[in-house]
Amino acid sequence: MMKYFLLVTLLFSIKASAQEKLYDSVLAKKLGADKNGMKGYILVLLKTGPNKTTNQPFIDSCFAGHMQNMGVMVKADKLVVAGPLGKNDKTYRGIFILNLTSIEEAEKLLQTDPAIHSGLLAPELYKWYGSAALAAYLPFAEKISKN
Repeated sequence: MMKYFLLVTLLFSIKASAQEKLYDSVLAKKLGADKNGMKGYILVLLKTGPNKTTNQPFIDSCFAGHMQNMGVMVKADKLVVAGPLGKNDKTYRGIFILNLTSIEEAEKLLQTDPAIHSGLLAPELYKWYGSAALAAYLPFAEKISKN
């Protein structure tokens, strides 16, 4: 029993030692991580907006601008995650995770999106606490898409 206890203790100390070596304080600082490796963001739920127009050229133009604006927000390090949601009964259309902590700043940023500004989409904003490494996946996103 004592041998088992010593083996488990040794394994835990090796694992703890390995974990300490993995910590990268420079990266943590660059990503804005707190001591838990986390940080604040703004979660945006995009819903169908109040504008019920059927003017297809206008809708197409707004959504083309929506896609372009997402690229602008990514380049400005403001948009970390974006994507559509499947059909649902709550009129939710998609999500954004913004690299911001202020609801007011997020509201201002979102008004640069033509689909939101025109009322085709309506945002719901929430403060969210998640991994600071979330934005680190973005450099890989282009490398795995054929489009």
